[in-house]
Amino acid sequence: MDAVIQSLPGANPGGPNPYVKDGSIKTFMQDVVQPSMQTPVLVDFWATWCGPCKQLTPVLEKLTAAYKGKIRLVKIDIDQNKALAAQLGIQSVPAVFAFVGGQPVDAFMGALPEAELKQFIDRLLKGEQKADLQAALQQAKTELQAGNVAGAAMLYQEILTLDPQLPAALAGLGMCYLQSNDRARAETMAAQISENHRLHPEVAPFFAALELAAQAPDSEGLRAAESRMAQAPNDQAARLDYAKALSGAKRFEEAIEVLLHSIKLDRRYDDEAARKQIVKILEVLGFDHPLAASTRRKLSSVLFS
Repeated sequence: MDAVIQSLPGANPGGPNPYVKDGSIKTFMQDVVQPSMQTPVLVDFWATWCGPCKQLTPVLEKLTAAYKGKIRLVKIDIDQNKALAAQLGIQSVPAVFAFVGGQPVDAFMGALPEAELKQFIDRLLKGEQKADLQAALQQAKTELQAGNVAGAAMLYQEILTLDPQLPAALAGLGMCYLQSNDRARAETMAAQISENHRLHPEVAPFFAALELAAQAPDSEGLRAAESRMAQAPNDQAARLDYAKALSGAKRFEEAIEVLLHSIKLDRRYDDEAARKQIVKILEVLGFDHPLAASTRRKLSSVLFS
């Protein structure tokens, strides 16, 4: 296993800890996604001004070394990678995401004690059944992204027969209901997910999608919102209302363009409401969606211009 890890991109066998490195949004695929296909990768989001980060990161490095290649650690400064932090919905640091098989599978916020960190890692490495469930979850997610809502729903239901409280499966089935315009059953799924799991990387997009669905107007309401913005294109309230209506109607690309223009007009309007709406859309789309990738580039350009 050690030999395999040392051959992965970014490994540095000659250094003091070949399983730890600094990363960025530019190297995220080669540092995190690709290595996680073979070995779990912990992504430590931190900031120079964050006191708890200075306590947590050394412990993570120590444990990464102790596991001798069973896990890897990538450290990412959120101030240098704001678009990536926004994509993952990070509101505070430290925040640690665990990637397995190219996907985020677990996360926690705050500086946990060493014993709890070890438990977190042990859970990550635990058992073949969990690996099988993750493979099934990925297959269901792929089916849903391909538009096979019925097939995805069947897979999620099968997973829930094995683990009835698995948050990612509850959220996935909820997404299927949303895709079928059945908000009532989607909300039933949401009610079964505890508050503690709502930041889970596979769950947060479902709650973001629920929030966007709640903004969906009828066709008359959408036309009215479009008309108000057309009459006053620089009216931020009208723009935001129209963008929310578009988001609720799943017309995400149009909504994003409206919101990006709002940020150009006044990024701080209503406590950065336009940027936050884009973050919700990105959560729903998922990290590897083509529209999400182009939106991250455009958002970075607008924010740092």
